Amino acid sequence: MPRGDKDKYTEKQKRKAEHIEESYEHKGVSKDEAESRAWATVNKQSGGGDKKGGSGKHTPASEKKTARSDSARRAAKIREGHARTSGSSLQIQTKESLMKEARSKNIKGRSSMSKAQLIEALQKHG
Repeated sequence: MPRGDKDKYTEKQKRKAEHIEESYEHKGVSKDEAESRAWATVNKQSGGGDKKGGSGKHTPASEKKTARSDSARRAAKIREGHARTSGSSLQIQTKESLMKEARSKNIKGRSSMSKAQLIEALQKHG
């Protein structure tokens, strides 16, 4: 018989396990084996019992908006005091970001430049 307390499972998970167990028993699998397989299936599909939240699908839109705003504020604070073309600001940017900046400043030869070369060119073009 399967081990573990089933109190932490939702009613839906319990019903699902019962249905699966009945299906296995109908196919001729022993009661103990059917119950074991049923709970293994429920655990594999839902990750076990006592599931509350986790993926954020039940997070209200207002909370998500606040979280995004807070994240943007923190990012801006990190960049604070760094001019976009300062050495320290350029160092933390991705090569793609530097490439976009070089494109906007029409820097020639940018497509074949390394990240270090892009930083140098951007610093020269201020």
